[in-house]
Amino acid sequence: MNAQEKALLDKLAQTNPELKALMEEHRNLDVKLDEMNKRPYLSPEDDLERKKIQKAKLNAKDKIHGFLEANK
Repeated sequence: MNAQEKALLDKLAQTNPELKALMEEHRNLDVKLDEMNKRPYLSPEDDLERKKIQKAKLNAKDKIHGFLEANK
């Protein structure tokens, strides 16, 4: 995502609570994923949780890009 697209998303998020929530969710998932990736070992349950977080983060990103494409 380039700077122009980021600026457009930030502007749209100010007036669209759904987009703002998606962007916040994406950031929160990114933090959780970073924390999990810093662990030297993941149990099978933790690895499954990491994969769920990755999928949720990707889903949020796809929806954010949908907003971006609809408003270009």
